[in-house]
Amino acid sequence: MALLCAAPVPRPVVDAARHLQDAGHAAVLVGGAVRDVLMGLPASDWDLASSATPDEVMALFPKTIPTGVQHGTVTVMVRGGGQTHPVEITTFRGEGEYVDGRRPTSVRFHRHLIEDLARRDFTLNAFAWDPIARRFSDPFDGLADLRQGLLRAVGVPLQRFREDGLRTMRAVRFCATRNLQLEVSTEAAIPDALDVLAKVSRERVHTELHKLLGSPVPSQGLHPMWRTGIWPHALVPLPTDEDYAQAIAAVDRMAPDPTARMARLLWPLGREGDAAARIEACIDALKPSRAERATVLALTGSAARALQIARTPIEIRRAVAQLGVEHLPAALDVLGFDDTRREAVRDAIEGATLSVGALAIKGGELIAEGVVPKGPAVRSLLAGLLDDVLVDPGLDTRERLLQRARERMA
Repeated sequence: MALLCAAPVPRPVVDAARHLQDAGHAAVLVGGAVRDVLMGLPASDWDLASSATPDEVMALFPKTIPTGVQHGTVTVMVRGGGQTHPVEITTFRGEGEYVDGRRPTSVRFHRHLIEDLARRDFTLNAFAWDPIARRFSDPFDGLADLRQGLLRAVGVPLQRFREDGLRTMRAVRFCATRNLQLEVSTEAAIPDALDVLAKVSRERVHTELHKLLGSPVPSQGLHPMWRTGIWPHALVPLPTDEDYAQAIAAVDRMAPDPTARMARLLWPLGREGDAAARIEACIDALKPSRAERATVLALTGSAARALQIARTPIEIRRAVAQLGVEHLPAALDVLGFDDTRREAVRDAIEGATLSVGALAIKGGELIAEGVVPKGPAVRSLLAGLLDDVLVDPGLDTRERLLQRARERMA
C-alpha cells in the first residue's frame, strides 16, 4: 500500500495511535481519509478507531474532551511541536435499532475491528489503516470496488439504507464527488428505503445536495437521483422526462456553482402557472442561507425569464436591471447563453447605469431642488428616471436627470 505508506498522516494522530497500541489496544485510521488517500485525493479528518472504550481512552491521556462519549467518541489533546493538537478517537462499535431514520437507539462497544467496519455504509468507507504496523484492512473487498469505480453497500444494501435514511443521498453524492457508479443491487435497494429518507431533516438533505452540485460532473449523482426516486425528496419533480435529461446535461456544462446549478434544475417549472410558489416552497424546505435563497429565486424568476427572451439593448438593460448585476454571470449560465448572446448582453450594458443607487442624481437632491416632496413619490420618481436611463444611457448626468425629473413631475 504505497499510497497509504506515503500518506501525510499528522504526527499527533500517529502518536495517539502508538500510545493506544503500547497500552495493548488496537488503533487504526478508518473511513474517508483512508478512502481518499487510495483514490489519490487530498485527505483530511484523520480520525482513529480503537478497541479501547471511552473510559479507557480517558484514563490513558491526561487531557481529554468527552465529545460524544455516549457514542464512543473522545477527543484527546496530544502535544507536538510546542502545541496541543486535538485527535478524535472512537471506540469500535455496533449499533442498535434505528427508529428516527438517522440515529441508533443504542450503541454497543466492540473489541474487534471487523465488527466496527461491518456497520459502515459503503465498502469504500470500510477501510482501515494501521499507521504503526502499516497494515491495511479491507474485509468487504472495497479495494476491488474502488478499482471498478463502483459504490457498493456493506452487507445487505436495504438494511444499510433503512438504518440511516441519509445514506441514499450520500450514495448519489459520492457518485458525483468521487466519479463512481452505483453497484446494481445497491441502486436497486434505494426505492424501498425512501420512506426513511423522508424522515431526515431537509437541512441534512440540502448539505448533501449542495456537495453533489459542487462536484465536477454532477450528472454522475443526478441521474441515479432521478432513476431511484430520490429527486422528489430533495427537489420538486420536473414536468417531463425530457426536462430531467436537459436539466441534468445543462448543469454539467455550467460553472461549479451549486446555487446556480440548483436554479437550473428548477428552471423547467417556469412553464407551470404556480411555478414561483412551488420553487419558493422547495427552497424554503431545504433551509438554505438567505443569500442562497435570494439567488435561486432571482435566477428562476421573472427577470431571468425576461432576459431569456430579450433581444434589443433596451430589453436587455431592463431585464438585467430587474435581475441585479450581481446575479448576471450565474443567470447567463442558467440560461445557457452561447458566446453570441453573452456578447450581446455585454454590449447592451457596457457603461450603462442599471440601478437607482447608481444614478447621477439622488433622492435628497431632488427634494432639495424642490422637484418632489419627501415621501413615496421620491422612490417612484427615481424608478421612472432609471427606466429613462435604461432606454437612453446618455441621460445619466445630473443636469439632464434634474430636467427630466421636473418634466415628469409636471
